Amino acid sequence: MRTYRYFLLLFWVGQPYPTFSTPLSKRTSGFPAKKRALELSGNSKNELNRSKRSWMWNQFFLLEEYTGSDYQYVGKLHSDQDRGDGSLKYILSGDGAGDLFIINENTGDIQATKRLDREEKPVYILRAQAINRRTGRPVEPESEFIIKIHDINDNEPIFTKDVYTATVPEMSDVGTFVVQVTATDADDPTYGNSAKVVYSILQGQPYFSVESETGIIKTALLNMDRENREQYQVVIQAKDMGGQMGGLSGTTTVNITLTDVNDNPPRFPQSTYQFKTPESSPPGTPIGRIKASDADMGENAEIEYSITEGEGLDMFDVVTDQETQEGVITVKKLLDFEKKKVYTLKVEASNPHVEPRFLYLGPFKDAATVRIMVEDVDEPPVFSKLAYILQIREDAQINTTIGSVTAQDPDAARNPVKYSVDRHTDMDRIFNIDSGNGSIFTSKLLDRETLLWHNITVIATEINNPKQSSRVPLYIKVLDVNDNAPEFAEFYETFVCEKAKADQLIQTLRAIDKDDPYSGHQFSFSLAPEAASGSNFTIQDNKDNTAGILTRKNGYNRHEMSTYLLPVVISDNDYPVQSSTGTVTVRVCACDHHGNMQSCHAEALVHPTGLSTGALIAILLCIVTLLVTVVLFAALRRQRKKEPLIISKEDIRDNIVSYNDEGGGEEDTQAFDIGTLRNPEAIEDSKLRRDIVPEALFLPRRTPAARDNTDVRDFINQRLKENDTDPTAPPYDSLATYAYEGTGSVADSLSSLESVTTDGDQDYDYLSDWGPRFKKLADMYGGVDSDKDS
Repeated sequence: MRTYRYFLLLFWVGQPYPTFSTPLSKRTSGFPAKKRALELSGNSKNELNRSKRSWMWNQFFLLEEYTGSDYQYVGKLHSDQDRGDGSLKYILSGDGAGDLFIINENTGDIQATKRLDREEKPVYILRAQAINRRTGRPVEPESEFIIKIHDINDNEPIFTKDVYTATVPEMSDVGTFVVQVTATDADDPTYGNSAKVVYSILQGQPYFSVESETGIIKTALLNMDRENREQYQVVIQAKDMGGQMGGLSGTTTVNITLTDVNDNPPRFPQSTYQFKTPESSPPGTPIGRIKASDADMGENAEIEYSITEGEGLDMFDVVTDQETQEGVITVKKLLDFEKKKVYTLKVEASNPHVEPRFLYLGPFKDAATVRIMVEDVDEPPVFSKLAYILQIREDAQINTTIGSVTAQDPDAARNPVKYSVDRHTDMDRIFNIDSGNGSIFTSKLLDRETLLWHNITVIATEINNPKQSSRVPLYIKVLDVNDNAPEFAEFYETFVCEKAKADQLIQTLRAIDKDDPYSGHQFSFSLAPEAASGSNFTIQDNKDNTAGILTRKNGYNRHEMSTYLLPVVISDNDYPVQSSTGTVTVRVCACDHHGNMQSCHAEALVHPTGLSTGALIAILLCIVTLLVTVVLFAALRRQRKKEPLIISKEDIRDNIVSYNDEGGGEEDTQAFDIGTLRNPEAIEDSKLRRDIVPEALFLPRRTPAARDNTDVRDFINQRLKENDTDPTAPPYDSLATYAYEGTGSVADSLSSLESVTTDGDQDYDYLSDWGPRFKKLADMYGGVDSDKDS
């Protein structure tokens, strides 16, 4: 139980007259009895002059959290104008006046009615005044005073968080900062030690410690290993009163996690691994997986694998699986069981991220031995070469051997092999192969000028296991043989002027040869022996595979000889020599003085007998004009045959048009042409509405033709929908309703159905007043009346 001692301090400041005071009475319940107050000597006249205030105080003090059953006494107000006769009245106003604080208006005693809490409000400012009961006038000016609440230790320290979370690297040095906790105390820090907080650790030793004044938590144990223990829970206490006995306290929990550092090297769980793989495994094929364990986590547990030594450095490879941190051993080159059956490798696992301060723990890597055994498989035959290239002369006879291919079974059994040609690559069956020894020979004659290279595929198949086969490309080049004679590069037809001089060049000749001799083409030109003696022209060989035709005499007469046929012999210089004779046509023509041809006698033979182009065009135009005239005449005749319903304005009669003729259905092809419905192109593009003036001229929209199997009903519905939504589609049918005449007509109704039964009640004289348009009606009805009168 706590006891409190307090002192009530009254500060009296009066006039410079002698003052007296009496001690305060002992506290009682309710208001205290009237006591003798300060007595002031001075003027006793009843003048209304204001006298100087003779009392003043600074502040009162009151302890918080009062637990007594009576009102708590605060202090006493007294004026030197109070004669004790009850003529003065004390009034209190300000913070809590009348509620928290009350005053005895007769004695000036102030009391607190409720428990006060300094943490809610530490200071109350009030005003006091003494007034005359009879006049209600103040005898003293209003004065302000303060009631200050003294603090007691009634609030425990409270941490800013209920639970703190912190991390610290494992293997940290002693005294490494972890986290700082903070607790606050609502008590008055300026009064006593109620708000002085001291920190201490209740749980978490000997691993962590806390500074008593700052709340900083640090490591207290060396080499804390995450792999041994990762989570720690520390309880921190904050106690006020400087940690002394009787102080209030609060606690909080701090969850501390040790973060990982790379302090553990990778380790293989076993020293030797053994795998098997077939010799047919292609490069990149995974053989097996090995894994080294690392107690660390995250990037500190990443491992790189490598092959450091062994017999299969160039035959195998190892890669790291980033997801599982396993080393995957793969085939790097093709294996051969017949050459090597077992490989031994040394695989090393290491950490790529190493912290130098932990190198003293040892090398951060480990090694293991891997033995790989190659398994034998039944392999297809293997050719001695990846591709074969053979040559043969084009004049080779059938069954001539070109060369051979060789393949053998790589397995230890050495099964026999047979050969064949893939006929998809030799559709004409030009070549064949000996199935036993692989010899290639021809089965047809060759022609280099037709095909220079023949690309075929040879298949080697095991006799005991036909499923095992392999293929090899075979390229056969056909060598050239001089079996083609040279010939002119083009058809030569030239002319010679009538006034040509001797030895004048009139044409240059060139030759080609389908053969391709090793040393190149060398052609020679000469006149045929039968034309060499009496020819009017000579051949000059230029020795560069060209030759020129020269005139032998001066002047030629086209009337005597209009055309010369000049035979020229072309020979090559290869073995055997090949030659051919070509004919050059030379025409005799008239030329100008520059040697340009003007006319030749042969022109008359060029144009065939018949009509000229202009005459043909004129005849066609006449035919077209005649056809147009016939069509127009037929159209006029058809137009004249149509008779109008009303021949003249004078002929007024009833016209009855009958529409009781039914069609023959879809099979009646005479009633309408179904092709018009199926082919919208047959519709006249320029046919527009005639009953209204078009606002704008749109181009008619083309619609796709319907399929032949389209149902007629669906087709018509489709076209109807398209025309309903098409703004350019002209509506050819118009409906005009004349059933309503309107109101206010002078003539009323003209229908005879609504007329009266007797004609005598009707007067039609007004029809003559309607103008010329109604003259016929006026004559008809007016004539009836005149007939009756007569």
